[in-house]
Amino acid sequence: MTLAAQQAEFMAHVLDEDRALPAGWTARHAAGFDIYRNNYRSSLVEAMRSTYERTAGYVGEDAFRQAAAHHLIGNPPNSWTLDRVGDGFPGTARELFTGDPEVAELAWLEAAMHEAFVAADTVPLDAQGFAAATSGFAEDDWSAIALRLTPGTMLHPVSHDIPALWQAIGADEDAQPLRLDAPGYLLVWREGLKPVFRLIDETEGLALSAMLGGAGYGEMCAMLVDRIGEEAAIAQAGALLGRWLHDGVIASINPPAATE
Repeated sequence: MTLAAQQAEFMAHVLDEDRALPAGWTARHAAGFDIYRNNYRSSLVEAMRSTYERTAGYVGEDAFRQAAAHHLIGNPPNSWTLDRVGDGFPGTARELFTGDPEVAELAWLEAAMHEAFVAADTVPLDAQGFAAATSGFAEDDWSAIALRLTPGTMLHPVSHDIPALWQAIGADEDAQPLRLDAPGYLLVWREGLKPVFRLIDETEGLALSAMLGGAGYGEMCAMLVDRIGEEAAIAQAGALLGRWLHDGVIASINPPAATE
């Protein structure tokens, strides 16, 4: 057996207490390994809890520890830093809490806040900078530009009022899931050194999703026209652009290519 295979087998025993121990192990070996396993698993679960503190508070400590252990068995750590231990946990929460979809949405928010916190530093474009960058644009140039969003800006569709749930858990109040009247999105970004978020409507979510997917400003406007009509789309596109500049989620613009 190769060293890599031995390491994988060892980790499998550490993470899964139901896995049969190697042949030849005595009760003394098993008892010692139980102590090691419990200490190691506890450290990993605590690392996950530090990232998913509100999720743990919402589902309860016992349920969270069981879910975290289940996640660790299927997704053993492969990074040198404990910061990455909980990677992919929102997907695990979606599988385990099928009757409570708000759990996975809350876990996604916490994971995204964590990602935003460690994202690369950048100075967002403000309204004055945007005006200067586009001052020489012709009318046709606007449809050709692309907006580059700040590092750590993330978006996720949700069906529940996760900000209200977040606040209730943080205030140690009775946290009840409130289903949204219409589909929404969670937008996460970093404001200075602080990760922040807000709940946005589906139209803004689709527009930002297009931007994150690499669509140009003109393509985003065309999507808005198809969705809400030309007159409303013109007003909405301007309002969204102003809001994103105010929030600080636009890092820069890619100007239209020069024409010969």
